[in-house]
Order: sequence, then structure tokens, then C-alpha cells
Amino acid sequence: MILDKKFEDIILNVSSRAALASSYLVGKKDKVSADKAAVDTMRTELNKIDMTGEIVIGEGELDEAPMLYIGEKLGSMSGPNIDIAVDPLEGTNFAANNLPGALSVIAIAGKSNLLNAPETYMDKISANVLEKGVIDLDFTVKDNINNLCEYKNKKPTDITVCILDRPRHKKIIEELKKLKVNLKLITDGDVSGALLVTDKKYKVDLFLGIGGGPEGVLAASALDSYNCFFQGRFLFKTDVDKERAVKMGIKDFDKKYELNEVVSGDSIFCATGITSGDLVSGIKIIDNEFLSETLITHKSTGLKKIIKMKQKI
Repeated sequence: MILDKKFEDIILNVSSRAALASSYLVGKKDKVSADKAAVDTMRTELNKIDMTGEIVIGEGELDEAPMLYIGEKLGSMSGPNIDIAVDPLEGTNFAANNLPGALSVIAIAGKSNLLNAPETYMDKISANVLEKGVIDLDFTVKDNINNLCEYKNKKPTDITVCILDRPRHKKIIEELKKLKVNLKLITDGDVSGALLVTDKKYKVDLFLGIGGGPEGVLAASALDSYNCFFQGRFLFKTDVDKERAVKMGIKDFDKKYELNEVVSGDSIFCATGITSGDLVSGIKIIDNEFLSETLITHKSTGLKKIIKMKQKI
């Protein structure tokens, strides 16, 4: 299914309005309220759309999330069948503590074109690489760096790797240091981290490590429009995690997903800044208007740009 171009403006409005709602809670040390503001507004805006929408990646399952839960139906119920993936507030700690990088994120696609990702961890890797066999989840860190250096005609000291600064990544970070690559350590926000490989201006060559599965699918939607490389593999810690995965249609718990298996058709992605970060600037309120910046991509139209908007509150 090819998404109508009109959805670009519609989804852009959804993410920017959710970002505005959350922006009022920036620096208030209350990540729950900041997230709720974004969730409430995003759900309200989605229900205004002429579509038969369904949340495939959201705030959790029905027993965990009262709104934007996985399986929730949204929209007029009379338009096209749309799958919706949302992270209304990516970087709750960033918003609560007025730190850079909080985003409101959404992706839409035709029915069954987005991988239904369970609420579990995902090992992932992304880079601006077109050829197969250069980088791979199954390669060693050293092989990935050496191959990337050869592909980009760079020395390891000219390569920058973005990775979440977590105890689980201690060995990987130590190995990267031994290889003398540059590190960009992030504390949260692995949607934006994965997207830093899309443009040379961000000066990131490789993103890797374990983060959220739903965030992996969201990032893949944008990476697809940039013709970037992405792989992901879910990590299931408990039998409950596996049971949820089975309900979503996942049979092979060790499967390595290629990008075209995560996003199998046309998609639109929007990430609006709440606080200013690497990707986009945050919300600015001036009198009864607000300024927003959104990274938007639409695969079928080739759209991939940052849009600055001024809107009435």
C-alpha cells in the first residue's frame, strides 16, 4: 500500500502537537506527567484522522497502558487500514530534567507492513551502508569496524560509533576503545541514536547495541527512506516475553531481522523535538504560537527533511 501524500501533513501535525503538550512539563522532574501529556494529545489527534488505524507499537499491552496500547483502534474507522507505531515521548528523563534530545515519534504504514515488536530488548545495528556483508549483527565488533573502515576508506580513528552508555555494553565499549574509534555515548533515546548515521553532518558512522525493540522498528522506518542498513534481533529474557511474542506472530526467537522485514512497505516517519538535541530543535513558545522542528520521511515520495513550523497553540 502506498500512503497518500496528504498523510505527511497529518502525521506531522500529530507529532508536533504531542511535542507541544509534553513541552509544558519540561524540567518539572515528572516524567510520568510529561509522557501522559504527549500520549493524551497524540491519541486525540490520531482519532481525528480519516482512517481505520491500529496501534502495533505503543505504550504497552492493554493491561499496562490505558491509551495507545497495542491493538487499540483509532481514527474514523472509515478510511484506509493503517498500522501505527508510536513513542509519544522518547526520552522521558530528558524531558523531566530539561536535557537535550526528547522527541515525540510516530510512524505509519499500510496494514501488516510494520513488524509487530514486543515490549522487549532488541540487539540492533545501523549504518549508512548500501552493500551487504559490510556490517552484520553476527560479526565481531572488530570485524564490523575493520569492514566499515575499508568500505568508507577511513582509519579507525576517523570512525565514530554511537552506543547507549549502559553496563550491558561495557565489553563492547572497552573493545571500541582498544580499536581507537571515537565514541558517542548516549544515556537514552536510541531512536535518535540509530538515526545519526543518516547524514554526514551528525558525524556518526555506526550505531549498535541493545535497546528497545519498539524503538528499533520506529528507527527502521526512517532508515528505510535513507536507504541505510539496519538489522535487529529480539532478546527474550522470560517465558512471558516469549508468550507475548508468539501472540504477535513471532515464531523464531533467534531470528535476525533485515530492514525490509521490519518495514515491508511504504511508511511515513515523524520525530518532533521537545527539547533540542542532535536531530532537531525543541519546542519554542512565543505568545500564542509555537515553533517546532520535525524530521519527516516518506519512502514512496522520497521525502526526508527537517521541517520547521510555526503554529497557533
